[in-house]
Amino acid sequence: LAASKAAYNARSKANFGVRVADTKFDFATAKKYVDSVIAKIAPHDSVSRFTSLGVTVISEYARFKTAHIVVSDTYEVRAKYIVIATGSTALIPPIPGLDKVPYHTNETIFTDYDKPDHLVIIGGGPIGVEMAQAHNRLGAKVTIVEALAVMGRDDQELVNILKQQLMHEGVTIIEGAGVTKIDQNTDSSPQRDKKIIVRLADGQVLHASHLLVAIGRRPTIDRLDLDMAGIDHNTKGIITNKRLRTNKKHIYAIGDVAGRQQFTHIAGYHAGIVIRNILFKLPAKIDNSAVPWVTYCDPELAHVGVTITEASAKYGAHNISIFTSPLADNDRAIAESRTEGMVKVITHKKGRILGASILAPAAGEMILAWAVAITAGQKMSTMASVIAPYPTYGDASKRVAGSFYTEKLFSPRIKRLVQFLLKF
Repeated sequence: LAASKAAYNARSKANFGVRVADTKFDFATAKKYVDSVIAKIAPHDSVSRFTSLGVTVISEYARFKTAHIVVSDTYEVRAKYIVIATGSTALIPPIPGLDKVPYHTNETIFTDYDKPDHLVIIGGGPIGVEMAQAHNRLGAKVTIVEALAVMGRDDQELVNILKQQLMHEGVTIIEGAGVTKIDQNTDSSPQRDKKIIVRLADGQVLHASHLLVAIGRRPTIDRLDLDMAGIDHNTKGIITNKRLRTNKKHIYAIGDVAGRQQFTHIAGYHAGIVIRNILFKLPAKIDNSAVPWVTYCDPELAHVGVTITEASAKYGAHNISIFTSPLADNDRAIAESRTEGMVKVITHKKGRILGASILAPAAGEMILAWAVAITAGQKMSTMASVIAPYPTYGDASKRVAGSFYTEKLFSPRIKRLVQFLLKF
């Protein structure tokens, strides 16, 4: 994503007076950069690091023998407490013919150094959108196929702006038509160099050189022998309470395998809850009221708190208000020609902040302020009273908070009050 953003920014920007004669993209080198970043990050989660901290690391598949005993091929471990943190893996749909063709998931696509002639992505969620824009900006033709709606869990007003940006850059988006069959093209003539034929429910036929499956993830529980320990689970993962305990009080599950939000930062949050419960005997519980998530496209799409639908269901549509601040009104966005986006906030009628969605170049950074506000139970008055540095994208957050008071400030009642006070 960082490499593709660099490639996009390297192109000529005539409105800035910047003209680049020849911009070349080396796809393989971009992938090598990905490898180098992974290599720099890897030590943080390495076996050697945990060993140095005093942790015994066993690099074998584990499974339950009993509720207190976990075994592998060569080890048996008896524990007072057990934490299951096996994560998730890419969900592979039962599409006829898919198993007969080569395809990528988010776990394999980064190791492919060949630039796709035409990358077809099955799934229009965060991974699909991120990979579509990244590969398109690095010179590949890209088509997203989504059976329902692209980015269905996010604010659709902001998603529509994002889709327009993606299509403007050259990404083809097909919604409302699932993949019904996939064939392998056996014709190797120069005129038929595309290897994969993707057939859609609406009759469209796509010819792809590469295929990415990105329809979601499933919990990694297949080899754990959970039934041997009597641990309740379903297709979404291991069933836990708000303390992340399973039905066995000494066994906990955290991260993707716990069947909740599938984000890396949620796994870290879960770990803190479990540590407080096991080590410090504190009855800590998860609180999902301020869970942020970010799709790292460009502009970024971020959200925290409840959605409009959730807020309406919980409080009643008549008790919530929605406020927006388009980036078209933000001086920093205007200066950088990045006005495609907005800040949208959902509040209770009395001003308590319930949720926020942001589409902006730095939305992932901007959403933190709203996460803090929701966690602390703050009202719009708190954000409105903050002194925002100028010019910043963050000023759009202050502006949208101020709009909560616009109608009140210019009401006849306030005008009469001001006129009265000016007499003194």
